[in-house]
Amino acid sequence: MVIIFLDDVGYGDLGTYGHPTIRTPHMDRMAAEGVKLTGFYAASPSCSPSRAGLLTGRYPVRVGIFWALGPEEENGIPAEEWTLAEALQERGYRTAAIGKWHLGSWPGLLPTEHGFDSFYGLLYSNDMIRPWVNTDRPLELYRDTEPIEHPVDQATLTRRYTEESVRFIESSVAGDEPFFLYLAHSMAHVPLYRSPEFEGRSAGGKYGDVIEELDWSVGQVRQALEAAGVAENTFVFVTSDNGPWAEMPDRMFSEGHIQPWDAGTSGPLRGSKASTWEGGLRVPAIAWWPGRLPAGRSSPELGTVMDLFPTIAGLAGSVAAPDRPFDGRDIMAWLEGAEASPNERYFYVYPDVVRGVRDRRWKLLVRRPAPEGELRAELYDLESDPYERFDVADAHPDIVKRLRAEMTRFAEDSGARLESDADD
Repeated sequence: MVIIFLDDVGYGDLGTYGHPTIRTPHMDRMAAEGVKLTGFYAASPSCSPSRAGLLTGRYPVRVGIFWALGPEEENGIPAEEWTLAEALQERGYRTAAIGKWHLGSWPGLLPTEHGFDSFYGLLYSNDMIRPWVNTDRPLELYRDTEPIEHPVDQATLTRRYTEESVRFIESSVAGDEPFFLYLAHSMAHVPLYRSPEFEGRSAGGKYGDVIEELDWSVGQVRQALEAAGVAENTFVFVTSDNGPWAEMPDRMFSEGHIQPWDAGTSGPLRGSKASTWEGGLRVPAIAWWPGRLPAGRSSPELGTVMDLFPTIAGLAGSVAAPDRPFDGRDIMAWLEGAEASPNERYFYVYPDVVRGVRDRRWKLLVRRPAPEGELRAELYDLESDPYERFDVADAHPDIVKRLRAEMTRFAEDSGARLESDADD
């Protein structure tokens, strides 16, 4: 089982999703040999909650993680949560987290205390140092529970994460052990870094260089699986934690290292990271499993990163903890093309506020168009208008009423607030 989790990579950043200048031949090939999803959602438009959703199969509001955790915050994934790594570890899998964790950075909250046998990477985002974040805590590279490098050579992070991943695959196969690799890249979160071999390589500028090195990384993992003879026995899923950070705060530009254009694109979608427009949450997603998944298939149906836990656990013969059911669904039959997606709705939650809901066709978004404006419900037909240009709420009051009732039920069940109760 391999999950490759990119950071802040937008819906339109890959060649197979339509980027005109950034070249991603390895991910394009995996999409051609596997399944490309065009209606797939992160669990949140922000780093930490999105990761919580992936590893628990539950909406982050249930886990108590609402926003990107800072270096000093003592919050993190609770000990009582049941993670995908723990489920697979129980089934005899060797487990490794490589890259960005961002689910707690103090003892009791580290990857090795949540089901991973080993960890190599950063405990939080690569910008969480001065001058971009007001903190006195150093950004350090960790191995398991100990820091091994400070300051971190960020230019080589993508390459080193990749080399560590390949070694983990090779040693697992050599030991005849089933394995789960969670490769969570620190890029393309700003500040952007790439190794010297990729500097100036892309027609897409510095950001393009970073994406093309990430694509190289995905290719290295695929090639390692093929060389080890386990490609046809390995489920690989590539996606992003949220949309691109296209609207960065002014503090990010203080030293001149980061420019406003050091960000990806949502392609044709509206909005970006930290928003509940489609561009903030709908992300690229590719499933690859030679011989098991149909080649060249593309589906616009509804899926979420929370589906990965029940899907992978199902493949391994594991189940959800009995006292906390999944919000995600097992989507293997959908990926195989045997059935439609089992997902009927998706809730747009940020940070702990239910701001909208989508069913298979309709999206209701409750928001204030201006800071002091009145709260209004906007309805979009995502089949004919995935760009969210035309509010058709007035023409469909029955659908608005039904979806608002769904939002209320979810808030009551999950402990989230409704937009009408929020302060903002």
